[in-house]
Amino acid sequence: MADQTHVLFVEDDDVIREATQLALERDGFAVTAMPDGLSGLAAFRADRPDIALLDVMVPGLDGVSLCRRIRDESTVPVIMLSARADSIDVVLGLEAGADDYVTKPFDGAVLVARIRAVLRRFGHAGGPDRGEAEPSAAGGVLAFGDLEIDTEGMEVRRAGQPVALTPTEMRLLLEFSSAPGTVLSRDKLLERVWDYGWGGDTRVVDVHVQRLRTKIGQDRIETVRGFGYKLKA
Repeated sequence: MADQTHVLFVEDDDVIREATQLALERDGFAVTAMPDGLSGLAAFRADRPDIALLDVMVPGLDGVSLCRRIRDESTVPVIMLSARADSIDVVLGLEAGADDYVTKPFDGAVLVARIRAVLRRFGHAGGPDRGEAEPSAAGGVLAFGDLEIDTEGMEVRRAGQPVALTPTEMRLLLEFSSAPGTVLSRDKLLERVWDYGWGGDTRVVDVHVQRLRTKIGQDRIETVRGFGYKLKA
């Protein structure tokens, strides 16, 4: 298991849980599958997996609450599974700290692709070369008002205080800081930050932008209606 990517999979439907576990194992993942949120939390704390797949509607401790508990303890990537694409549960899961979501029923190949995309992002939190950004101080530190971004140390400070960001939030901030004042569309952010080579749900972007705003300042990222977002230079 040490050489494999370890997936924690929490799903209460026996058929889906067993079939998905087998599919993931065939693709080379090591899988710990649990039927409810409480056992999923215990397994997370015991095994410290590389990624967590959480169904929204599981007994004991629902997937959204489980995501919050995991996010309180770790920045491990989390993908939520939801049976309804238009459910408020999707947004709640993202607001709880999930990095992405997949709608059920899902194709096994699509799920694997999404897992690998998330893992690529987390394995390279700095993202693509940011050589076009002009640091305002030596050592790869960008400054925007009271916001400082250390692009080498992957650290952020606001008014001198450290800001804890998830890897996805860090990648999003790096995208904005690489081109301050430039409007980035939601589709472009999905492509660059979420590694989507296909169309994705822009709610993922909107929720993460809002989470980022709460950490770096509500007025730091501006909404350009009809076009996207930009970081105020």
